[in-house]
Amino acid sequence: MAGKILFVGESWHVHTMESKGFDVFTYDYYEEAVGYIQEALCANGWEFEHIPSHLVEQRFPRSAEALSQYAAVFFSDVGANTLNLPMNVFMRQQPTLNKLDLVREYVENGGAFCMIGGYLSFQGIQGRAAYKRTPIEEILPVTLLEGDDRVEKSGGICVEAVDPSHAALTGIPAQWPQILGYNRLNSKEGAQVPVKVGNDPLLVLGSYGKGRTCAFATDCAPHWAPVPFCTWEGYKVLWGNIMRCLAD
Repeated sequence: MAGKILFVGESWHVHTMESKGFDVFTYDYYEEAVGYIQEALCANGWEFEHIPSHLVEQRFPRSAEALSQYAAVFFSDVGANTLNLPMNVFMRQQPTLNKLDLVREYVENGGAFCMIGGYLSFQGIQGRAAYKRTPIEEILPVTLLEGDDRVEKSGGICVEAVDPSHAALTGIPAQWPQILGYNRLNSKEGAQVPVKVGNDPLLVLGSYGKGRTCAFATDCAPHWAPVPFCTWEGYKVLWGNIMRCLAD
């Protein structure tokens, strides 16, 4: 194994109400969407540890030292409030260490961090991911918009490799599948932008302190990354390359 990756998010609960004439009933179910990226990273020799969004309070490491056991930390479709508003603060008004500060310290000391796009990544739908002006924006190689940063492309949009010689694109086919949406981001000065969608960055790599960071502006699973994207021959290669850029 190349090392361990801590992957946070890509899970949700659904609460549904159905009305059938006089009768109304509700039901709930739970889903995860880590299958494609877990398979891709494990295929490249990485050990994959997943913390679903609803278990962040219980399972997320309590110190930067504890985080240092991981070669990289990924956030995907999990909002800032889940990380920086613990129950000790919200329910009991007890000052508690902010998990986003821990991630910044971890990267500053040489760790790697990647945020993957989605409705609760970067700023997200209605700005509810809320990473603007947090330690995560500070360490990322991008600046975030104010408010809702989604770009919905229901008809599909093409991805363009603008720097095919970049290490992140080694072995990647020239033709990428279309995606159905992404978070609009602005790359920071000095950041590497090997892939764009339209005029916007799709893959951005940079550094913070002794560590390295990455922003991947679209999803790693449907719906923004439809099945043809997630099963594309370049998908596993891409994530293996990204990890080498982050951890080597």
